[in-house]
Amino acid sequence: MLNIPALKSIKSLTFLKSQLSLPKMSYQYHQIASLLEKMTSSDKDFRFMATNDLMTELQKDSIKLDDESEKKVVRMILRLLEDKNGEVQNLAVKCLGPLVNKVKDSQVDTIVDSLCLNMISNIEQLRDISSIGLKTVILELPQSSNSLAPNVCQRITGKLNDAIEKILGVCLEYLSYDPNYNYESDESQGCLAMDTEEGEYADSEDYSDDDDISWKVRRAAAKCLEALITTRHEMIENFCQDLGPVLINRFKEREENVKSDIFHVYITLLKNTKSPNALSQDPHCMEETPRIIALIQDQLADIIKSIQPLMRERSMKTRQDCFFLLREVLNVLPGSLGPYLDDIVPGISYTLNDKSSTSNIKINVLGLLYSLLASHTPSYLFHPHIPVLVPLIITAVFDTFYKISTEALQVLQQLVKVMRPLEDFSIASPSTLRINTFVEEIYSATLEKLMTTDIDQEVKDRAISCMGQIMANMGDFLMPQIKTCLPIMMERLSNEVTRLSTVKAIYMIAASPLQIDLSLIIKDVIPILGSFLRKNNRALKLHSLDLLNKLTENYYHAFKPQVLQLVILDMKPLISDSDLHIAQYSLILLSTTAQKQPKALESIHGQFLPAVLMLIRSPLLQGSALSCTLKLLQVLVQTNIPDLDYNSLLSKLMDPIVIDNEQLNKQAHHSLAKCIAALTLKCPWEAIPLASRLLSYIKNSSDSSDNKLSFCLLTIGEIGRNFDLSSIFSLPTTLIEFFAASSEDVKSASSLALGALAVGSINTYLPLILKEIEGQPKRQYLLLHSLKEVISSLSFSSHGLSQLLPSVPSIWTQLFKLCESSEEGSRNVVAECLGKLVLVNPEELLKLLREALNSSNANMRAVVISSIKFTISDQMQPGDHLLKQNLGEFLLSLRDPEPGVRRVALVTFNAAIHNKPSLVRELLPTLLPLLYSETRVKSELIREVEMGPFKHTVDDGLDLRKAAFECMYTLLEQGLDRVDVKQFLGHVQVGLRDHYDIKMLTYLMTARLAVLCPDAVLQQLDQFVQQLRETCTYKVKANSVKQEYEKQDELKRSALRAVSALSQIPNADKNQHMTEFLKAIKDTPELCKIYDCVQKDSNCISTESCSMDQS
Repeated sequence: MLNIPALKSIKSLTFLKSQLSLPKMSYQYHQIASLLEKMTSSDKDFRFMATNDLMTELQKDSIKLDDESEKKVVRMILRLLEDKNGEVQNLAVKCLGPLVNKVKDSQVDTIVDSLCLNMISNIEQLRDISSIGLKTVILELPQSSNSLAPNVCQRITGKLNDAIEKILGVCLEYLSYDPNYNYESDESQGCLAMDTEEGEYADSEDYSDDDDISWKVRRAAAKCLEALITTRHEMIENFCQDLGPVLINRFKEREENVKSDIFHVYITLLKNTKSPNALSQDPHCMEETPRIIALIQDQLADIIKSIQPLMRERSMKTRQDCFFLLREVLNVLPGSLGPYLDDIVPGISYTLNDKSSTSNIKINVLGLLYSLLASHTPSYLFHPHIPVLVPLIITAVFDTFYKISTEALQVLQQLVKVMRPLEDFSIASPSTLRINTFVEEIYSATLEKLMTTDIDQEVKDRAISCMGQIMANMGDFLMPQIKTCLPIMMERLSNEVTRLSTVKAIYMIAASPLQIDLSLIIKDVIPILGSFLRKNNRALKLHSLDLLNKLTENYYHAFKPQVLQLVILDMKPLISDSDLHIAQYSLILLSTTAQKQPKALESIHGQFLPAVLMLIRSPLLQGSALSCTLKLLQVLVQTNIPDLDYNSLLSKLMDPIVIDNEQLNKQAHHSLAKCIAALTLKCPWEAIPLASRLLSYIKNSSDSSDNKLSFCLLTIGEIGRNFDLSSIFSLPTTLIEFFAASSEDVKSASSLALGALAVGSINTYLPLILKEIEGQPKRQYLLLHSLKEVISSLSFSSHGLSQLLPSVPSIWTQLFKLCESSEEGSRNVVAECLGKLVLVNPEELLKLLREALNSSNANMRAVVISSIKFTISDQMQPGDHLLKQNLGEFLLSLRDPEPGVRRVALVTFNAAIHNKPSLVRELLPTLLPLLYSETRVKSELIREVEMGPFKHTVDDGLDLRKAAFECMYTLLEQGLDRVDVKQFLGHVQVGLRDHYDIKMLTYLMTARLAVLCPDAVLQQLDQFVQQLRETCTYKVKANSVKQEYEKQDELKRSALRAVSALSQIPNADKNQHMTEFLKAIKDTPELCKIYDCVQKDSNCISTESCSMDQS
């Protein structure tokens, strides 16, 4: 039975507990409610004090507001912004700062919308207070949130989009708002009236400059214009046209800080302009000079006219801005300032001579001068100014501040190139330029710096480099001084700290067309350089090999062959595939030695030749390294050195395979075949006998291995590429017979060999190939590869194209018959052949391809689109302008109903972006939506397949999505400036949830995006972290096969690489999700181990790339 008194006691205690806890829970709400009530008081003091108390409460960390309280507080603060009392209004604005950190995102949106609405009110005071309030809100947005800040900014800028033109007009109007000053009266004085001591520009005796605050209006207008230029890239051309002239006119601004801001606006305009230099260096760009560049060129004369007097102002800040502006002009328009040197050099001279000039401004002026000298400006334009520039630069060389001295030496080196350019030595003769009066002065100043040991390392390196340039360009004026300078160079070469700089400097001297006499040091230099080849310094090895090659090429008469022999022995370990770049330089040196000093190789060729032969067998040998190997063999066979004749070298290359049956990789077969063909080119009488001998090997040796057969076939093909072998009648029949071999390598080799034979004798073998394609369906695939070899080999040179042109109609007809083939492999080869063939006659053949796009057969459409991929090469082609006009029609096949056709269109799009981005830049607005649509999983492309009792899901859209994401990855490097980054990131995040292959690709993209656009990624960091965390914490089922565990481990590793890249973004450590995830990684031993390895790998790659840059 329940005890009644006990029950009452329990109720009493419960009631007491609730009463005790009530004040702690409701005190804040009660307090806030009380303050809100007082804020409605008619007494302004009550309202002021209540608002002040509310701000104090909001600044407390402990305060928590429920939804209803949030709404009431927000409504009241917004109401107080319209209060009649100014002090209450100001306090309400201050409340907005802590308030946005306490309320939910929806309430922040309400505040922003209300403030934006107030800013277009008819009440001036409300507009002002609301604009201040909006600024306060933006500054106080929580940094830990990565979605609120961009959302708020987007709401605001969204409302501004329609008013950009109006904002621009207002800014331009207020940029010139200076009612208290008459600029026109000062124009005759070159706008220098602002430097006067007396108030010449005062309008009245009662008015003081201290009362003038109109400069704040002008400065605010300038800041706003800079923000517009930075954020509205699509309007940059309009800004340049409408804003540029106004800014230039306002360089006459009298207030120093405002003037500086105006300069910065124009500099920002220039920075957001694409440099034509980038266009000229881009071999894929067929565009004319962009209009925006033409606009800046038109404004250049006005810029110089405006800043000419400003470069000699007393204001250090103004002068510095002038130099910054000129340097940015050079970045956009290299070489454009040459005609204006008469206006610019006096300003440079004024600053460098001014004793009050700071170190920073001197460094900036010297930097500008270097840019001027190095900016492709014609040298003769500088000649009138050399008497002024030389003393200025030499004075700066001896400045006590090492950075100024370093910069001055760099400028002096560039000045030497301009005074005596070696590119056109005849024009730069002493009698023409009369530079002998300056040579001694330049040499003496540099020599003094070179001989000084107790200076900064950077100055030492610059002095060595500058002296090398002086010797290379002016050495014929300094014959007596060379004997003094070269021993000092030798001392620097022996010093570990300065040896690399000295090697580079001596290379300049050795490469000079002046043929400077180096006999004093050459016998000592070569052994030292040989010792450098043993050092563990890649850059030093490369530059030492380069210098050795140049000394051997230009000074072989100045030393005995024995001097080089020790160097060649030191070089032996470098001839390997561990570093093909160094191996290539070593092969070049050997080739030069064989040409210039063949006796140096007589007794030691047995030391280096085995290393060369081993390199030829490497699967990595290709490209320029292989070309250098071929050249070396050709030079060696011409030296007439015993054991290096044709037959000896041939046996060294052939015997290991033909006699000893050595098993080698496929690439080694190709390399050896090319080497034998290269040797035979120098002994043409050996071509047909050798080909006949190889043919007899493969016909008569019944026990020949596939390895030997493949090698012999490839070698016959390479010889036939250079010689007409049609006199060997049984050759084509034998090659075609091997199409039926059991080995795929033998089939491939025979196909390649037949194509190579046709290259050397097109009239004999090409008709045979076309006939066989039509009559032998079973051999069609291999015969198509032979045809592809013919077209690929002949379409890269004008001579080859002329050979191919008469056969184009018959080839084209044959290929088009195969476009609808059911064999995908054959269709792929047909597409490549068609694409390469278009280069022969683009006007006619592109038209035929375009017509074929309307075919009802999906295979035909896919082949036609795929063929364009092979027409787009990374080199300039005569038909590029036609390709640009027609490419859009082919890429719009992304709308094709057949997934296979769309996939091919994506691959072609990818090739265009990668090889010639200029072809598709203007098409991106149309193509990107189509690209993005292929990144999502489409249910209509997913089907179920029954496999016995099991059902298996097949995603036919996977290859499409992979192609789409690969295309996006290429866009990162080539076209991100034309892409809406926020939209792009959204689709990358979709890929983070997709199939294994796509995840791996999007992890790479995430890491790259973190470097390319960190701010945009930071805004969406929460979403990225969430997806990466899901991958890293996913557990594979216990009964899964080994491959599943390996896949998941690789996914984790790739995901953690992306995490490592994201963690390097500035302020990423302030993101709560990122911090928590990194902590979880550290707390999980398995993830922590992988993450540490990933970071170490990343650091190693950074270090290696750094060393590669140095070399």
